[in-house]
Amino acid sequence: MVSANQEMVVYCFDTLVAHYNGEQAPLPAFEDGQHALRDRRFPPVQAKELPYLECTVSILTEYETALNYLDWEIGKHGLIIEFTDPDYNTRRSATYLPEVAAHEGWTKIEAIDSLMRKAGYNNVITESLRKRLRITKYQSTLCTMHYTEYITYVKTSRAQYPPINGVKPIH
Repeated sequence: MVSANQEMVVYCFDTLVAHYNGEQAPLPAFEDGQHALRDRRFPPVQAKELPYLECTVSILTEYETALNYLDWEIGKHGLIIEFTDPDYNTRRSATYLPEVAAHEGWTKIEAIDSLMRKAGYNNVITESLRKRLRITKYQSTLCTMHYTEYITYVKTSRAQYPPINGVKPIH
């Protein structure tokens, strides 16, 4: 099983640094997966924000089909829900990482209902509709690094300071 690790988080910062310097992103030292560099849900990170950035890599693992919408543990499982919107006969889906429900302080039902809203369902959520959800639960491994830790890593492992256009050096 692949676990999130320091090299993956360093690669995320390396990719941002290359982007701001107008350079080609380096090849990862691990199997390339999906990343959110072009995630339209969020505004692009500005170079001046890098010193305040913390980056987390989350590797999703152990996918299982849940028996029902309550067959998962808060703080342990992430969820993918899929259902057909009964009002529009359209397929809807959404996901939350394992840490989301615990971070928000939600119950299982609150998390499920929030996922349905995230998927675009705007009408009354009933017990009957919850029971028709197809749910995949999964787990994840995480690795987090602050930008200052990245700078220390690069200075130590590469014997250089990564110059970044638009960012004052941290020493």
